[in-house]
Amino acid sequence: MAMPGSLRRQPANRGLVSRCTHHHIVVFLLTFFSYSLLHASRKTFSNVKVSISSQWTPSCLNSTAPELRPYELWNSSHLFPNAEEATLFLGTLDTIFLFSYAVGLFVSGIVGDRLNLRWVLSFGMCSSALVVFSFGTLTEWLHFYNKWFYCCLWVVNGLLQSTGWPCVVAVMGNWFGKAGRGFVFGLWSACASVGNILGAFLASCVLKYGYEYAFLVTASVQFAGGVIVFFGLLTSPKEVGLPELGADEDVIVEEDANRPLMGSDDADDDDRNYSIQATDTDNQPKAIGFFQACCLPGVVLYSLAYACLKLVNYSFFFWLPFYLSNNFGWKEAEADQLSIWYDVGGIIGGTIQGLISDVLQKRAPVLAISLLFAVGSLFGYSRSPNSKPINAVIMAITGFFIGGPSNMISSAISADLGRQDLVKGSSEALATVTGIVDGTGSIGAAVGQYLVSLIQENLGWMWVFYFFILMTSSTILFISPLIVREIRLLLHERRLRVLAE
Repeated sequence: MAMPGSLRRQPANRGLVSRCTHHHIVVFLLTFFSYSLLHASRKTFSNVKVSISSQWTPSCLNSTAPELRPYELWNSSHLFPNAEEATLFLGTLDTIFLFSYAVGLFVSGIVGDRLNLRWVLSFGMCSSALVVFSFGTLTEWLHFYNKWFYCCLWVVNGLLQSTGWPCVVAVMGNWFGKAGRGFVFGLWSACASVGNILGAFLASCVLKYGYEYAFLVTASVQFAGGVIVFFGLLTSPKEVGLPELGADEDVIVEEDANRPLMGSDDADDDDRNYSIQATDTDNQPKAIGFFQACCLPGVVLYSLAYACLKLVNYSFFFWLPFYLSNNFGWKEAEADQLSIWYDVGGIIGGTIQGLISDVLQKRAPVLAISLLFAVGSLFGYSRSPNSKPINAVIMAITGFFIGGPSNMISSAISADLGRQDLVKGSSEALATVTGIVDGTGSIGAAVGQYLVSLIQENLGWMWVFYFFILMTSSTILFISPLIVREIRLLLHERRLRVLAE
């Protein structure tokens, strides 16, 4: 009796493990830390919001102001009459950044599939570092405060930072096949959380000297990272003479190692023959079109789901330190350090859930269970007492159940979507599909950041958490067709195993 494809995937796993080289490790580390540095510079802004708000709404009794012409100096940075309006503008900047970031993702994905991924990534990192330096450091050194200038810089920063994620996911997709992808990408997608931790650590270390130095440090490190990426990153195995994914494997290994976990398997897939690359590997596959990518199975549903989930995840990213300082009265540096535990939970969650999805050979059911627990953890965190240890524990649990699924959708699942059958293994679909998923998610996150500031100002923080619970539930609703289909496939495969015994 012929074994179904879903029951014979271990050889593919062993094949890929045996083909792992030091080039794979270097690519893993370079893409990991390049995106970590991008996220670190973003995290800096959320970590210094209290200091920026104080600077933009200074007191006339500010003892740090020079005695020379204190009235003129006070007026030069007096952008807002009170802290509430400054907070609302900070939320507006988050929204502006995410909207431009979302638009940039749709474009960067297409550009990344048509140009050298290394050039695009390096250019985005270095240019974004210069913009961050101008926004947070140069304006403060020159005592130049202007709302429209801040908005313009943050629009440009969003466009430049959008080059990062589609490029790094595409490079990782070129080097790592589906076998073990959930675990590998789950571990690798911790790059965003590591970047958050790095940004919070750097900001808290130099914040006592002024918030402008937090921007200076992260921008400098990011620029250096962009230079290293330009000279050191290999975008695909063929650049060093290694075979493309599946090029040197037999039909069974080729089928199993590169077919995406999108629930398209069935019991009769023995007669199907997949090929990751065309027979003539010298012919470069054409990049997939934007609308073709949107029509791929699962892309729209996961994009809409990610819009809701990224709204919640990025709200914690942008507002958690501010919430801890505002709601509990903790010092800003202490709040920055405590917020790291949310990212720690996300790192562990993404890795463990990715590994489980590899074992099950399905992603959607793992996401559904995690998101159900996320609803409970959000409710619990909204009632966290004024205790740092308890808050840190509940925060880490919340990060586990929210950050984990968010990492899976934006990395492993995006790679699955860009590697499915209709694409016929074209690596030039990876950046486009990733841009669509992450771009749609960023639109949802952009709208959410402004809503968070409005809800918090008018209704309070408790209603913000109710809003998060609603968005998390909506995530489950959008992927419910995929959940049902993959659960049916799991049950079907279980019956096949029983018959095969």
